[in-house]
Amino acid sequence: MATTYDFPSDLLAGQEELHQVRAELSALLKRLPWSVEPLDGFSDDNGWRKVERPASPGWTADEQAEVEKLRRREHELAVFISTHRYWAELSGPERVAARSELKHAHEAPPDGDGAS
Repeated sequence: MATTYDFPSDLLAGQEELHQVRAELSALLKRLPWSVEPLDGFSDDNGWRKVERPASPGWTADEQAEVEKLRRREHELAVFISTHRYWAELSGPERVAARSELKHAHEAPPDGDGAS
């Protein structure tokens, strides 16, 4: 049976927010033009695969600010999680296993929680 860890609530909340911020950033980057700066489109088939890009109008100042805000928050949360005092309580291999479990803690509720 796998070990279960009693993560502090602030660590769980930080990990959950990190997942949310990364999902929001990923969705935003998919919606934005491929280039931050306005650039002409191009087609290049001299490499191992053909690459084509339409002209890019670039990102607006607001779009750039939103990406920067999300990246900054992502970094803050990653530092908070990786330097949390909880990790000092665990040995090296146990710390690695616990960190992996924390990353997936949001995916499924623990067994026997009474939810139907």
